[in-house]
Amino acid sequence: MKKIISGTKEWAVKNYNILSGCSHDCKYCYAKSMAIRFKRKTADTWKEEELLQEACSKKVGKAKGQVMYPSSHDITPKHLYRHTDFIHKLIIAGNDILIVSKPHFECIKEICECIKEICDIDNSYKNKEKILFRFTIGSANNSVLKLWEPGAPSFEERLKSLKYAFDNGFKTSVSCEPMLDNHIDEVVDQVYPYVTDAIWLGNLNQAKARLNFNGCSEEMKESMEQLLEWQNEERTKNLYNRYRKNSKIKYKESIKKIVGLDTADASGLDI
Repeated sequence: MKKIISGTKEWAVKNYNILSGCSHDCKYCYAKSMAIRFKRKTADTWKEEELLQEACSKKVGKAKGQVMYPSSHDITPKHLYRHTDFIHKLIIAGNDILIVSKPHFECIKEICECIKEICDIDNSYKNKEKILFRFTIGSANNSVLKLWEPGAPSFEERLKSLKYAFDNGFKTSVSCEPMLDNHIDEVVDQVYPYVTDAIWLGNLNQAKARLNFNGCSEEMKESMEQLLEWQNEERTKNLYNRYRKNSKIKYKESIKKIVGLDTADASGLDI
């Protein structure tokens, strides 16, 4: 039986994190639901970011494949210098790095500047070639983003961050997972000119279970039911057919299993 590769394993062979909790407090967050399930956090305390000293000081080696930073929290201004320090460690070790974020512009600007400084010090690293930014943008509607991702930046700030990374010569991509409304074409159209790699589309996973752990208002329940209806089999296939000839559009496992696409055979191959 073929092993199912899903989630962050589709993109990376190894994930790194230095925080417990995330101030973005996304309602569909897998990491939040797991932290609550195993009593490391509560629905209320998840948004309080705690630095993991052991993770920060841990020695980093070169992985055999692309690594992802972060995966269970985001890059926020509160610990920005810690984030840049850790990304520096990953670079010096020679890794190919996927930086994933619902981006704050000040954070992305600082990270880009730090990477360029490393390139200026030693051109042999060719760091910009080893960095791929992937910004999560599940809707172009700020009301929708605020409902599902209450602490995360606006659509405009995320788009500004994408443009900045693109204009400064970095490889760029966008993750529309989960798609948060039925108008993902609006996101695709606006980000497309600034994406050098791919735009990933994905449905909301394990919605009811995660929202039960993470805290779900009546408004959220209604929005979840509507979103699940938008992401039913027929509409997912229609979405796929609209973009199937566009090589820049890629699909997460949640869509692949509906439309009949093969999944990756091993972690980090579906990049």
